[in-house]
Amino acid sequence: NINYVPEQNIIIGNVALYGATSGELYIRGKAGERFAVRNSGATSVVEGVGDHGCEYMTGGEVLVLGDTGSNFAAGMSGGIAWIYDASKTFANKCNPEMVDLDPLQAEDEARITTLLKNHIRLTSSRVAEFILSDWENQSAHFVKVFPKEYKAVLLQRQQVKTN
Repeated sequence: NINYVPEQNIIIGNVALYGATSGELYIRGKAGERFAVRNSGATSVVEGVGDHGCEYMTGGEVLVLGDTGSNFAAGMSGGIAWIYDASKTFANKCNPEMVDLDPLQAEDEARITTLLKNHIRLTSSRVAEFILSDWENQSAHFVKVFPKEYKAVLLQRQQVKTN
């Protein structure tokens, strides 16, 4: 038994997932600053991050189920991040130089629901339970952080496949 609400507290320190190349990490609570810096292949679900989240990220997936600090995605050239932005403040905290903020597509929704189910199973997250229990409404609060160059490469690959 714990005497604090995990999703309201930092439970994993600064630079967690620094340079991670693979694996999965599910965190019931918030992470400190520079979460997933230089992530190049790991998948993670976290319930909030400090400043400079996903800085210089080149691969992998990060699902943030809460607020972020400032300068999110600075130098992010690969991978995907999804932010649950019920407060509609994320655009002001994201560094837009190398990323676009896009609405979810069907494949994003499928991936996010899978990650939410894993997060619930592994952490008993109340945040993930709430979002999933009201997915029809809560899914509208997600923003996809998509590196511009990575998006262009994926689009080019898709065009080659269809020709």
